[in-house]
Amino acid sequence: MKCSVLFECRGRIRVHIMRPDMSLRQADMLEYYLRSKPFVVDAKVFDRTGDVAISYVGDRSKVISALARFTYDDEKLAALVPEHTGRELDREFEDKLIGTLARQAVKKLFLPAPLRLALSVINAVKYVREGLAALARGRLEVSVLDAAAVTVSLIRGDQKTASSVMFMLGLGELLEDWTRKKSVDELASVMSLGIDRVWLHKESGDILLPLGEIGVGDEVVVRTGSMIPLDGVVISGEAAVNQSSLTGESLPVHKSSGSYVYAGTVVEDGSCIVRVDKTSGSGKYDRIVKMIEESEKLRSTAENRASTLADKLVPYCLGGTLLTYLLTRNATKAVSILMVDFSCALKLAIPIAVISAMRECSTHGITVKGGKFLEAVSQADTIVFDKTGTLTHSTPRVAQVVPFGGNDENEVLRLAACLEEHYPHSIANAVVEEARLRGLDHEERHSTVEYVVAHGISSTIDGKKAVIGSYHFVFEDEGCRVLKRDRKEFDSLPPEYSHLYLAVGGKLAAVICIEDPLRAESRDVISQLRELGVGRIVMMTGDSKRAAKSVAAAVGVDELHYEVLPEDKAQFIKDEHAAGRRVIMIGDGVNDSPALSESDAGIAISTGAAIAREIADITISADDLYCLLTLRRISAELIKRIDRNYRTIIGFNSALMLLGAFGLLTPTVSALLHNSSTIAIAISSMRDYLPDDCGQH
Repeated sequence: MKCSVLFECRGRIRVHIMRPDMSLRQADMLEYYLRSKPFVVDAKVFDRTGDVAISYVGDRSKVISALARFTYDDEKLAALVPEHTGRELDREFEDKLIGTLARQAVKKLFLPAPLRLALSVINAVKYVREGLAALARGRLEVSVLDAAAVTVSLIRGDQKTASSVMFMLGLGELLEDWTRKKSVDELASVMSLGIDRVWLHKESGDILLPLGEIGVGDEVVVRTGSMIPLDGVVISGEAAVNQSSLTGESLPVHKSSGSYVYAGTVVEDGSCIVRVDKTSGSGKYDRIVKMIEESEKLRSTAENRASTLADKLVPYCLGGTLLTYLLTRNATKAVSILMVDFSCALKLAIPIAVISAMRECSTHGITVKGGKFLEAVSQADTIVFDKTGTLTHSTPRVAQVVPFGGNDENEVLRLAACLEEHYPHSIANAVVEEARLRGLDHEERHSTVEYVVAHGISSTIDGKKAVIGSYHFVFEDEGCRVLKRDRKEFDSLPPEYSHLYLAVGGKLAAVICIEDPLRAESRDVISQLRELGVGRIVMMTGDSKRAAKSVAAAVGVDELHYEVLPEDKAQFIKDEHAAGRRVIMIGDGVNDSPALSESDAGIAISTGAAIAREIADITISADDLYCLLTLRRISAELIKRIDRNYRTIIGFNSALMLLGAFGLLTPTVSALLHNSSTIAIAISSMRDYLPDDCGQH
C-alpha cells in the first residue's frame, strides 16, 4: 500500500494513504491490522481524510514496512476486525450533527420570516403531539414541559425563541441518543460468548474442532452444561435449553428434533445434535446488545430513586412556571423555567454511569449483567466461595493414576479422558490434559454419555456400564465395589489429593488422584475483601472433609461446609436471606448453578461450566481472584457516582430555574445550559471509576 508521510516525531508518525477514497470497512481493517503489530502502541485511521496516526516503539522502519505490506484483499486481515467497531455509529452521529447544524444555519440566514414561522409551526407539531399523548396517559412528563414551552413561544409570536428552543431540544436528543448508543456499543464490543471449540458430529465419531472450522450444514453435538455455539436446527436428541440471555425467560425450554436453537443459549439437561444454519454474522453482537439493554431494567435502588424523582418533579416545574407568570406577568421568565427539567439528566446520566461501570469491569475481565448486581456487590456482607476452580486453580492437574483390578494405567486414563472430555469442568479438563500430555488418543468407545449433576458421568463401554465421579456416586449410588485383593492398596491412597473414581462393570478400575493447587492470591484476596467491608466469608464444597479443611485453613475463611450437595448450597443462601444478609456466591460448576441463581449476585468463573456462566449475574476472569477486589471497588464507586450525579443535577437545574424566574436567563440560554449540563454530566459519567493501577495487585 502506498502512502506519504505528513508528520513524524520520536515514537509517532502520521501518514496519508494514497487512494481516492476509503470506506468505513477499509478504515477498520487498516486500524486493526496496525494495532495487531507488537511494536504499535496505538493507531487511529481517519476515513474521511485517509490519514493514519500511529504511535509506536522501536524502529520506525518496522512501521513503514507494515504499511507497505498491507492490502485490503487479505482475508486473514479482515478476520481481525470485530463485527462492530463503533466507526459506523460515529459516522452516523457526525452526519446527523452536521446536517442539523447546517439546516439551522440555512434557515436563519436565507429563509424569509414568514417561511421560518411556517417551518417552526410544522416542527412544533411533533412536540405538541408528544405532550398531548403524555397527558392522555394521565402523566406529567418532560414532553409536556417541552410542548408548553414551544406552544407559549409561538402564541406570543416569538418565533425566534420557539425555533431556538426546538433546535436545542433536537440537538440534545441527538447527543443523548449518541451518548447512550456509544456506551452500549463500547461495552458490547468487549463482551463475547467465549466459545472456542465445538464437537463436530461424524459417523466415525465426534471430533473436537475450533469454532472457526465449522460451516453451514455441519452437525455439532451439545451436552449438559455446554453453550450452543451457533444457530441451527436440532436433528436428534432432546435437551432443556436455558434461553434467558435471548428471551429473558428463566425457565428452560424443551428442544427436540426439528426445534430451532440459538447461539449463546445453554443446555441445562440432556444432549442433542444441531445442524448449523448460520455461522458468520449470527447475531452474537445484537444479542449482547439486547442483554445490555435488558440489564438497564435491572436497576439499582439508587437508579430507581433518581428515575422516580425525575417524574415526580415535572408537576413542580409546571407549578413553578405558572407561579412565576402569575407573580411577574412575564411569559419569557415563565418559559425560561419550562426549558429546564430534571428528567433528561437523571434518566440519561444515571444509566450511563451504570453502563460505564459495566464497561470498565469488562476491561478487567469481569462481565456484569446489570446495575442491580453491582449494587448487591457493594452492599454484600457475606460471600460464599466454592472450592474447586474458585479458591483453587481452575486448572488442577493429575498427580497420579492408580489402576485396580489388573488394569493398565494408561488404558484407564484413556478411558477416563474419553468420558470426561464431553463436560466442561476443571477436574474433567485435568484428566483430558493428562491424557494429552501422555500422548494417549482416546477415540469414542462409549455409548450415550449421561452427566449426573454434582456426582459424575455414566455410560456404557463394550456392553459394560462405566461410571466416573465421586466416592458417593460410584460406591453408594451405583453400588460398585473394590475387589478384595485391591482393598489394601485402596485404603492407602495418598490423602493429600482429591480422588476421582472410575468403575467398569460394577468394579473399581482406577482412582485418579487430582492435585488441586491453591491459588496463590486466595488468602490475600479474602483478607482484602474483609478490609473492603465484607464481614463473613464462607467456603462450601462437595469435596471431602479432609481436602476441604486443608484449603479452608490455608485461605482463612470464617466458616466451612463440606460434602454438600447443590441444593444444600442454595438452601444455605436462602437461610442467610431470611436472616437479613446480602449474599454473593462464587462458583464455576454445574452444581453451583442453584446457589448462583439464589444469591443476590451470582459470580461465575469464566472457565467454568457454560450453564454456570449463563445463570450467573457476573462472570470473572479465571486468571486470578484479584478482580473480585476490583469488582467491589467499582461497585462502591458506582453508587457514589450515582448519588453525586443525583445531587449535581438537582442543584444545577434548580439554580437555572431560579435564574430564569428572576429574568437573568432567557429561554434559549436556559435550554442551552440545561442541555449542555446534561451532556456534560453524561460524559463525566463515562469516565473510568478506578485509577489505571487500582485494578492491579
